[in-house]
Amino acid sequence: MWFSEEDLPLGALMIREIDKGLRNSRVGIVLVTPALLASIEAEGVAEKELAVLLSSRRVIPVLHGVTFEELNDVSPMLASHAGLSTKDSTLDGVAAKVAAAAAALPAA
Repeated sequence: MWFSEEDLPLGALMIREIDKGLRNSRVGIVLVTPALLASIEAEGVAEKELAVLLSSRRVIPVLHGVTFEELNDVSPMLASHAGLSTKDSTLDGVAAKVAAAAAALPAA
């Protein structure tokens, strides 16, 4: 796991680092918010990252501030993956379920 503000060297090409991170990840957690849905509709970087995750079939959508119906309207492929909602569970509960699911997957 990395956060661009902390882990990327100055001048690094962020898109290459994102690509490397996606390639080496065991699971992709997609935090689905109203802003993400807008980015997908605008075909921004989020859409490109999402396409990679969907092709790997190692994606867990976590909805925050949106419903599965709203997600389905924008990205039926992402909505077809079993996911979690912060409306239905605490953040600790979501984190524990995601960690268990990731641990059950083979390494990338």
